[in-house]
Amino acid sequence: MESCIITSPLGFTKIVGDDAGITQVSILDSEEHTTDIIPEVLEDCVIQLQEYFSGQRKSFDLKLNPQGTEFQKSVWNALQHISFGKTTSYLELSKQLGDVKAIRAVAQANGKNPLWIIIPCHRVIGSDGSLTGYAGGLHRKQWLLEHESPYKQQSLF
Repeated sequence: MESCIITSPLGFTKIVGDDAGITQVSILDSEEHTTDIIPEVLEDCVIQLQEYFSGQRKSFDLKLNPQGTEFQKSVWNALQHISFGKTTSYLELSKQLGDVKAIRAVAQANGKNPLWIIIPCHRVIGSDGSLTGYAGGLHRKQWLLEHESPYKQQSLF
């Protein structure tokens, strides 16, 4: 496994993967040293994340290899079908997966997403439109949703 640390507008980001695909993209809450030389197998991921943050990319085209249970993988797969700039609720995601009663399991799988931003778990909100739990912190979830919003809020001052 290769890894690197890059900076993003939301903090230091760790990327892990190998020839089988990207296994982890995570936001770090501590200050880290960025990687001087990006491993070749991670270069596309770094470039695509930089394009996303600069507003030039709305979807990712990467070989992914997240590690989890079959149920978790089914949730993560469903998350990848939420379009850029759109949101869904945990309830709607549960319905889409065929079991409305699995809402808590869906929420747990969402929270264990190992591929921050690439598998867009930040696009899942509460049924009432509220920003609910986010492993990276609600301030980051809000930033990501605003970043992807087609309606940019202008400052009044």
